[in-house]
Amino acid sequence: MSETDSLPPPLKSLHPDSSLNEGKLAFFERLQTEVLITSLAPSLNEGCLKTRRDGTILDGHHRICILRRRGIDVDRLPRDIIDKESVTDDAN
Repeated sequence: MSETDSLPPPLKSLHPDSSLNEGKLAFFERLQTEVLITSLAPSLNEGCLKTRRDGTILDGHHRICILRRRGIDVDRLPRDIIDKESVTDDAN
């Protein structure tokens, strides 16, 4: 298996960047890059980067937007994968 076979799919936003909350973007813009990356790390906090298997972002949109603006390769960041079924199950 090659390295590219083990990489997760590229991140895809559910919403266009233009729809993101400007106040949140301003808040995250003030944080250091490493702080943003750490805050997205799976299993370290509730607000970690969460995606579907196809790379669709469920949690972390604003931080990913800021990191992309800074030229960070966000597609390589670790993430928690959330299946649609588990979201439905949690609601019951």
